Amino acid sequence: MSTIVVVGAGVSGLTCALQLAKQGGGNTITVVAKHMPGDYDPEYTSPFAGANVLPMALEYNRWEGETWPVLKKLAETVPEAGIHFQTSVLYRRAKDEAAGPLSEGLFVRNPWFKDLMPDYVDLPTSELPEGMSSGSSFTSVCINTAIYLPWLVGQCRARGVVFKRAVLKHISDAASLSHITGRKPDIIINATGLLSCRLGGVMDQKVMPARGQVVVVRNEAAPNMVSTSGTDDGNDDELCYIMQRAAGGGTILGGTYMKGNWDGVPDPNIATRIMKRAVEACPALTGGKGIEALDVIRHAVGLRPYREGGVRIEKEKIDGTWVVHNYGHGGWGYQGSWGCAFRVQELVDEIKSELKVGSKL
Repeated sequence: MSTIVVVGAGVSGLTCALQLAKQGGGNTITVVAKHMPGDYDPEYTSPFAGANVLPMALEYNRWEGETWPVLKKLAETVPEAGIHFQTSVLYRRAKDEAAGPLSEGLFVRNPWFKDLMPDYVDLPTSELPEGMSSGSSFTSVCINTAIYLPWLVGQCRARGVVFKRAVLKHISDAASLSHITGRKPDIIINATGLLSCRLGGVMDQKVMPARGQVVVVRNEAAPNMVSTSGTDDGNDDELCYIMQRAAGGGTILGGTYMKGNWDGVPDPNIATRIMKRAVEACPALTGGKGIEALDVIRHAVGLRPYREGGVRIEKEKIDGTWVVHNYGHGGWGYQGSWGCAFRVQELVDEIKSELKVGSKL
């Protein structure tokens, strides 16, 4: 039997815990976190995500490539997970086609994901808004995070995973937090996201926030999710995106991608720009009546866990215990969650094999 402690209860930590629990093999799993689903704190990013699938890599990677089939199947067959299909419409400005502010690969022409996402088509020039040089559409999904995160918790609990609240100062603190009294974990999964830049034993200085500000409204935007590569009425780190969460979760209007910005308080000026862009891009939101007809649920800020150089998924020994890191996903945590969890599973299996061999020597 292997004892595993997962540190972090965002989408990455929960997906890893579920994947490890599904594999069986005698894993005993405890999830330990400062924040749990139902909490709202800017540093606990997952509840603030849209969330949808807009591939961001410059070329195929397994994180996004292996996650899409899982989310697609959930949308088709598991309505209680809170995921539904929507058509994603991307508009690109000419100056952003090489690399827009949101990502390196989302807004390039002829992207690799045209062969991954269903119904991908390039839009004719006649369908492009003013100021946009190209566009495309494809079938994607939008996730109601307020349903999906608790669903992940429920799936974990059904497989024996135990949840505990704790605030860790050092990753090695997890060595005493298994729910099995007196048993030190064989493996620790570090899924602490943004807090990996402050967590002792990790202290990754490549990790920083990418501040995302959104407005959540009751107005409906279906059937399309609209995203633009940039805006001309704000800063270079502002964008326009609109997505309607499944099962009455409201419509997300965004947004920003402000690297290095820790401010968790919504900026009213940015909020006004977000709403104006949204009603211009999608007049159906208000029936052409302008932002005054938006029925606002809340203004919110989430701090995405951006990491220079990309996500960190690797194993290392810290204070004598194996640690598998899985953090630094930036704005693609949901759409890469299962692919990353599969890699975490592989690393855990490698460690278990090493521990088994070592015990026989």
